[in-house]
Amino acid sequence: MMDRDPFADGERAARENIPPEANPYPEGSNEHALWAAGHEKVAGAGEARESEGS
Repeated sequence: MMDRDPFADGERAARENIPPEANPYPEGSNEHALWAAGHEKVAGAGEARESEGS
């Protein structure tokens, strides 16, 4: 079984419009930070596109 990738899980969550508060990893853990970074990468890209009018 493959280990889950918290960064990829965060990216997927953002694409599925799951809020950042739904981070499933324990706060303060490396996994929590990676999930949040993946979520922000996708969510931030979406916000940038919205502000550009695309």
